[in-house]
This record gives sequence, structure tokens and C-alpha cells, in this order.
Amino acid sequence: MCLGIPMRIAAIDGFNARCEAKGVERDVSLFMLQDESVAVGDHVMVHVGYAIQKLSQEEADSTWELLDQFLDDA
Repeated sequence: MCLGIPMRIAAIDGFNARCEAKGVERDVSLFMLQDESVAVGDHVMVHVGYAIQKLSQEEADSTWELLDQFLDDA
């Protein structure tokens, strides 16, 4: 099973971005989204260090609600 984490872009340097979620920051590659327009403040789905999809704020929030439920039930 693969797991993607929604993160907010905090800074961009070429095809690399500093992303944040729940107080955790990570360096993320934007290479797979090179045909997509992404900017600081956008949300992306991150899997093994790569942004694989751009998300709306609502999609990111909804995904985090589900992930938080999983953690609460564990």
C-alpha cells in the first residue's frame, strides 16, 4: 500500500520545494509536476519525497481529516 501525505509548499527553488504539514518540514522534489503550475502556498500530495499531485485546500483538509481518524482509531 502506498501512502501520500498532503503538504503545503513553503518555498520553491527550481524543482525542489520546502513543504510543511502538521509542523513537520521536508524537502520535496517537484520534478513530477514540471508541467503543472505550482506556487508557494499551494498544497501537493507527497509520496517518498516527490510531489505527485497538486491539491486544493479542501482536498488537503479532507485527506488530513481521514488520516487523523486512522490515527485516532489505532
